[in-house]
Amino acid sequence: MRLLLDTDAFCLLAAGGFLHDAFEVLGVDLTGCRRLPAVPHMLRRGGLRKRLGAELCDPLIPIAYQVPVLEPPSDAWLDRLTPVHAIDAGEAQIFAAAAERRIMVISGDKRALVALKDIEEFVGVLAGRIVVKEAMLLALCDHLGAEEVRRRLEPLMAVDTVVRVCFSSGNPDPPDALLSYYRELVGEVAPLLLWKPPVGDVK
Repeated sequence: MRLLLDTDAFCLLAAGGFLHDAFEVLGVDLTGCRRLPAVPHMLRRGGLRKRLGAELCDPLIPIAYQVPVLEPPSDAWLDRLTPVHAIDAGEAQIFAAAAERRIMVISGDKRALVALKDIEEFVGVLAGRIVVKEAMLLALCDHLGAEEVRRRLEPLMAVDTVVRVCFSSGNPDPPDALLSYYRELVGEVAPLLLWKPPVGDVK
């Protein structure tokens, strides 16, 4: 196991057909990736389906089954996160497993990351291992071209604010907008160090 996907990240990448592109950017493959056990259930019913809609969720269910399921982390790491209200049970499993096994995470949960920055043990072991969606989209723009990324993200325009702002037809420079979001997030989660996408303007 080398990479964990939280539910938001899985939905973004799978809906845009970016999973294998993201794996290529990060130097992993499907066998080294894991997702939460509840993802197919969440796509069928509940808050995730209500937010994204059936038309978006239904095609993602068979894709979710192709991604291996995360083995539970030990209580030693999980217990550090369970009292933190801003980190839900799924994110707690993801972060605990990543910290315990020293592996990377693609996360779309800004609220959880802002809370994670205050937990010293996680700040140390996860430094440079957390890939936020803005960083991944920057890397994908560099890898595939911004217009190709824009085209594939069309189904997500109505449900994702960052996607809508950065990739709207009126924005001529999606990477510049993504970089602005990324730099803002870097400041908000400090001292937690995020993964830097391998593009020229990121410092």
